[in-house]
Amino acid sequence: MSLRQLCSPRLRGSLLIGSLLFAGAFQAHAAEEVLRKAVGKGAYEMAVSQQENALWVATSQSRKLDKGGVIYRLDPVTLEVTQAIHNDLKPFGATFDKASQTLWFGNTTSSAVTAIDAKTGDVKGRLVLDDRKRSETVKPLQPRQLVADDATNTVYITGVGNESVIWVVDGATVKLKGTIGSTGKYSTGLALDAQAKRLYTTNADGELLTIDTATNTILSRKKLQDDGKEHFYLNLSLDTAGQRAFVTDSKQPEVLVVSLKDGSVMEKIAAPESLAVLFNPTRNEVYVTHREAGKVSIIDAKTYKVTRTIDAPVYPNSLALSPDGKTLYVTVKQKSTRQQEATQPDDVIRITL
Repeated sequence: MSLRQLCSPRLRGSLLIGSLLFAGAFQAHAAEEVLRKAVGKGAYEMAVSQQENALWVATSQSRKLDKGGVIYRLDPVTLEVTQAIHNDLKPFGATFDKASQTLWFGNTTSSAVTAIDAKTGDVKGRLVLDDRKRSETVKPLQPRQLVADDATNTVYITGVGNESVIWVVDGATVKLKGTIGSTGKYSTGLALDAQAKRLYTTNADGELLTIDTATNTILSRKKLQDDGKEHFYLNLSLDTAGQRAFVTDSKQPEVLVVSLKDGSVMEKIAAPESLAVLFNPTRNEVYVTHREAGKVSIIDAKTYKVTRTIDAPVYPNSLALSPDGKTLYVTVKQKSTRQQEATQPDDVIRITL
């Protein structure tokens, strides 16, 4: 699986009109339970804002023909494009700082991160995270996952490589505050419990790491399974109230439920090899994309049973959730290789939960 893959994963809805102050996309009722629309080539991660009534999608566009990429702003109900923000660097990972209304995009192939004003679409700043020149012997670390701490205006970014790190970026100045080293081989997954001041990451060594964000030090690292099988824990999502982490594995047909208290495996949920995962506290559900199987699973977080499977060919990739927990968004990639690019744009699916 390539790093790009790791980063890397038709009826229109009718609106139920409420008050002028509070009527919005996230309170609307869609007539179509599943809506799918083409957006652009190279669709990766998404960010959602209730205040801006928007869904943003990072797209890297053509590998060969386009130097940069495009961030599309979509209407969260109709999925119509309302704005296209062209960027000279290709965006992959995405997160949103609600307090400062700032969009953050990881420019994986450029080892950089870009901050964009959510209201205007203007670039607020950019930071090169690894400025080493690529060569046969030097491979700069590449940003993948991003999470924002609204309270401290801090952005955490995984720097993926054989010896990974997590970069700590000051959201106000777009400057590097610090680097958390020794996070393992291909440390891809990232999740934040801001209230507890805990940051979690997973890696290809089969580990879950717990980090104290007050000191930016690693508190513990736990090998989740020592069963002789190959594991690559790509992503994780937290149930902070229940002190659980849901962890995807791209090498084995299972999703792990892990205790955040001691790193023990609480449950193994049978599911195809998986990529993205997202916990929904409103419905006590977990959503998982199965890239190779072309499906999205909805899992009951109480019984750990798959309650619904949605076909999403070809390659369902990333996930995002509306603030009210009632709508799920999925990016779906077309078949594409370095030798032969996709001829059609990637899609976004809107699922009414």
